[in-house]
Amino acid sequence: MKRCLPPFFLACLIAAPAQAEFRAVADSAAVLYDAPSAKSKKLYVVNRGYPLEVIVAVEGWSKVRDASGELTWIESKQLADRRTVMVKAHLGQVRERAEDGATLVFEAQQNVILELLDASAGWAHVRHRDGQAGYIKLNQVWGQ
Repeated sequence: MKRCLPPFFLACLIAAPAQAEFRAVADSAAVLYDAPSAKSKKLYVVNRGYPLEVIVAVEGWSKVRDASGELTWIESKQLADRRTVMVKAHLGQVRERAEDGATLVFEAQQNVILELLDASAGWAHVRHRDGQAGYIKLNQVWGQ
C-alpha cells in the first residue's frame, strides 16, 4: 500500500524549506569519508575552520556538503559550533559597513576562511584571523 502525505503537509514542505545548518571544522584537520564509519574510504582532509553544511546527523556522524557541492561524512565530534565562511569570489571585499559604497577594510582572496559574526540583508559581518573585521556581501562567500 502506497502512503501519501495530505495536501496540507505537502504545501508546508514546499512553502517552508529547511534552514541550512553550517558548522566549521574544529580540529586542526579532519578526514572526510565516503560513509559513516572510520573503516570506510578516506576521501580527503580539510583544515580547521573549513565550513561544512550539515545535511543529516546519525549516531556520531554527520553527512556534510562542502563548498564544491560534494557530499561526504565526518565524525560529528570534529565539528565546532562556531561558524565560518569561505570566500568564493576571486577577491572578496570586506567593507566598514554593510553598504556598497562603504570604506574598504581589506580584500580576501578566494578560499580564505573568515569567522562569521552575523549575517542579514545580503551581508555577512566577518572577522579575519588577524583581527580585522567588516562586512562582505553574501554572494561573495560560501557557508552562510
